[in-house]
Amino acid sequence: MNESEFPPDGRPVDVYLDLLRVRMDSEDYRLLLEVVAPALRALDEQPPQPVDLALDPDSTEDVPQEIRDEAALVIATALTGRLDNQLVEIQVEGTEPVRVVTDAATARDPARLAEIAGYVQQRQSDTEELRGIAAASDLPTDF
Repeated sequence: MNESEFPPDGRPVDVYLDLLRVRMDSEDYRLLLEVVAPALRALDEQPPQPVDLALDPDSTEDVPQEIRDEAALVIATALTGRLDNQLVEIQVEGTEPVRVVTDAATARDPARLAEIAGYVQQRQSDTEELRGIAAASDLPTDF
């Protein structure tokens, strides 16, 4: 679907949600809406800027992975306005595979995916270093 096919005031995320509503089981769709509602409300209140979002692990731990994946794609559509987002799993050295939402071209480019894996690995390393500093300073380490 391209932009000329969107309803006059339709946002791509609304179109994507309508497609999911038709395709998904009603209970799964309701669960999906519960998961994405806070992020969509936040995006409506604050225009998107560069962002690194993750679903809240406490509120989504009982949510099936398929619903989490769709939630990530819904949020990506709301952020980017694109319907060609894809969820890919990339291997990051020293950790379990990481699920990342990206555009279709990047999803097919092994060099770009390796670059993203390097970025994720560096972020994890930085986070661990910050946790060490916080622990040594008797500060909370649960960030």
